[in-house]
Amino acid sequence: MKETTWLEKAAPGIADLHPYIPGKPIEELERELGLVETIKLASNENPLGPSPLAWSQAQMVVGDVNLYPDDSGFRLRNCLAEFHAISPDAFILGAGSSDVLNMVARAFLSPSVNAVFSAHSFAMYAIYTQACGATAKVADPLPADHAEMPYGHDLDAMLAQVDENTRVIFIANPNNPTGTWLQRDELKRFLDRIPADVVVVLDEAYTQYVEDERFPDGIEWIADYPNLIVTRTFSKIYGLAGLRVGYGIASPDLLGVIGRLRAPFNVSLPALAAAEKALEDVEFLKQSILTNSEGMQQLEAGFDALGLKTIPSVGNFLCVEFERPGGEVYDALLNKGVIVRPVANYQLPNHLRITIGSRNENEVLLEALREVL
Repeated sequence: MKETTWLEKAAPGIADLHPYIPGKPIEELERELGLVETIKLASNENPLGPSPLAWSQAQMVVGDVNLYPDDSGFRLRNCLAEFHAISPDAFILGAGSSDVLNMVARAFLSPSVNAVFSAHSFAMYAIYTQACGATAKVADPLPADHAEMPYGHDLDAMLAQVDENTRVIFIANPNNPTGTWLQRDELKRFLDRIPADVVVVLDEAYTQYVEDERFPDGIEWIADYPNLIVTRTFSKIYGLAGLRVGYGIASPDLLGVIGRLRAPFNVSLPALAAAEKALEDVEFLKQSILTNSEGMQQLEAGFDALGLKTIPSVGNFLCVEFERPGGEVYDALLNKGVIVRPVANYQLPNHLRITIGSRNENEVLLEALREVL
C-alpha cells in the first residue's frame, strides 16, 4: 500500500505555501547559547511594555476566565465606536488584525480568483491567498534607488495587476517590513480607480506611530468606499501583542459577509478588557510615540555612523541594508544576545528589520553591530 503523502491531500495552494517565520523567542536563544540579558528587537513590540491601564484591567478579569467572553465584543466595539466616532456596527474583532485579514481572504478568495499586493509587503498576504488556493499577483515595488520611497508600494504597478478576477487588494500603510508609506492624496486616487466589487484591505497596524500630517486615516474613508476595510491592532503601540486583539472597520454590509468566517469567542476575556482600557491610556500612547521618535533618531544616527543605509520608515522599526547576506549579521548578533529579524523571505536578502527599542536596548544593539561589522 502506497504511503500517504499528506501534502497531496491538502487543499490547493498549501503545498507551495511557506509558513510565517516569527521572531526568535528570547527563552529559546538563551537556552541554546547559554546567554543572559538577551534583548529582542525582532517583532516590533513596544519596549515600554503594555499600557498600564490595560494591564491592570486584564488582571481584574483573570479570575473569570472559566467563563466564555462576550462573543459579540459589545463593550469593546462600543468603546471603539466612541474612539473613532463611527457606528459600532462598523467593527469586527479578531485575535490580532491578522485574524481579520484571514477572514477577508477566506470570505472572498478561491482557486478561480486572485489577490493583488506589493512585493516586500506583509508575508501573511501571500500565505492567506495561497491557503485559499487563489492566485497571488505581486506588483513590483518602487525601485531601490527611488528618490523618496525606495522599495515602497508602486500604486500604478498594483493597479496594472487588477483584472476581472481580482477579488482582494492588500495594502499595508505603513508597510511591514520596509516601513515605507503612502500619502493621503495618492492613496485616495488609487481607491477611486479600483472597481467597486474589489475588496481593498488597508492594513494600518503601525498607523499610530506616524506623525506626518499628510498621512491618511483610512477610517475616514469607510463611508465613501463600501469596498474598503481598514484593519488595526492593539499589538504594537498599545503593547498587547501577547493578548492577541485587533479589529477591522468596514461597512456593515461588507462585515456581514466577513463575519460569517469569524470563529466564536475569537478574542479572549482578558484581551477584550485590556483593549477597552488601552484606548483610554492617552499618556501611555504619547510616551510610546515619543520613545519611538527618539529611538528612531538614535538608531538612524548610529547606523549612519556605521555606514549603513536604511529604508525610510514611519513605523517602529527600520529596515537596514548591509551589502552582504543579512543572515550572516543576524547570526553574529544572536551570539551577542541581540535578536533582530532577517527578511530574506521578503526578497530583501541583504537587509535586517530592527525594532526600535528603549534607549539602552538601542545602544546595546549599536555596540554589538560595531563589534560584528
